[in-house]
Amino acid sequence: MTAQTTTQVTRATSAHTGRGTVLVVFASLSFGTSGPLAKPAMDAGLSPLQVASVRIGLAALVLLAVVAVWRPALLRVRRADLRLLAGYGLAGVAAVQVLYFVAVSRIPIGIALLLEFTSPILVALWVRFVRRTVLPARMWVGTVLALVGLAMVAQVWAGLGTLDALGMLAGIGAALCSAAYFLIGEHGVSTLEPLGLVTWGMVVGAVAIFVVAPPWSLPFELFGAGADFGGWHAPVWLLLAACAVVSTALAYLLSISALRDLPANVVSVLALLEPVVATAMAWLLLGQALTVAQLVGAAVLLSGATVVQLASRAPVTQPDWTAISEASPHPR
Repeated sequence: MTAQTTTQVTRATSAHTGRGTVLVVFASLSFGTSGPLAKPAMDAGLSPLQVASVRIGLAALVLLAVVAVWRPALLRVRRADLRLLAGYGLAGVAAVQVLYFVAVSRIPIGIALLLEFTSPILVALWVRFVRRTVLPARMWVGTVLALVGLAMVAQVWAGLGTLDALGMLAGIGAALCSAAYFLIGEHGVSTLEPLGLVTWGMVVGAVAIFVVAPPWSLPFELFGAGADFGGWHAPVWLLLAACAVVSTALAYLLSISALRDLPANVVSVLALLEPVVATAMAWLLLGQALTVAQLVGAAVLLSGATVVQLASRAPVTQPDWTAISEASPHPR
């Protein structure tokens, strides 16, 4: 390989890394709006599961409408992709939301948040020991640093004395489903358009969550009620619509698109920006106070995410696919 070719490859890699990072940042900004948008709706009388049912169901309808008009070809699904779409929709859309809400109903939100966002460690372990990809040491350091920062932002020490076994199991389940979201999404975008993957995944997720929170059980009389949102008296239906479009449809699409440019272990760590965004927006819009520990934690988390992002530019030892195929009873 000539020096010129090497330079071109390096520039292309940097461009992909930069684009993927920007997509994850905007995805985190979008995901981070869900709490500030959903909390006033819940304060108005909707349960967390009802809010999840509305945001996922409405997001599915919006995506289906957009795809039907703009890219109708993406609505055609190959038989070979059905299992992937089902796994992505059930684990990455429906189960992660339901399990997280079960967790927060039984244990403090900070603990539930920390449990769910341990998914970067699970993803990294999968990449290292299942795919046999040797990751740079800096990536492990950055991941742990980001999780320490998350623990400080979530103030997990405030609820350590009120732990519940079922709540802890639900939080661990949410982490497993969150890890599956990144890994399945990374695999899915190698053969599917991100818009098609997210659309059908959202449809599958909507059907699944309607089982536990059916649309006909929603208190529609509350949709016209007003809710306080950053000093503005907004109708509940408008907040739910914004949550469905911005915090769900757009957020999922940006996050999945990033997996075309960055590996799942990097995207999962950079996605830890979401709790920081949510905490900052809750402070700005809902008047929730920030402690010094949370501010320091945000800085630590961002530092860890930066280390991971920089480490992603370094070459990694690729897995020995021949050895993996020989070891597998059903090689692909």
